Amino acid sequence: QVQLVESGGGVVQAGGSLRLSCAASGSIFSINVMGWYRQAPGKLRALVAGIHSGGTINYADSVKGRFTISRDNAKNTVYLQMVNLKAEDTAVYYCHYSDWGFDYWGQGTQVTVSS
Repeated sequence: QVQLVESGGGVVQAGGSLRLSCAASGSIFSINVMGWYRQAPGKLRALVAGIHSGGTINYADSVKGRFTISRDNAKNTVYLQMVNLKAEDTAVYYCHYSDWGFDYWGQGTQVTVSS
């Protein structure tokens, strides 16, 4: 089992910044993928950004150039730095961890961008 604890959500004005953190604990494999998904009201949960333990990164097209994902493997923590936030970034953001076919999710943290 893997537990994920997120922090850093909140309310920010359009153009502002937020940083999300997610700490993983439990049965962590050295080879894994961690990332962030988001779900806005009435929409499906969708990938925002993901990062492999080896360093490979991918982003959703809508956040490229504005969001930066990073990780600290020693702390089993993944970060999402978000700048130039837009109203359409408003959603619940979920941390995700996967390894060898197993998937785990955090409880979600609300990000609200006011225009």
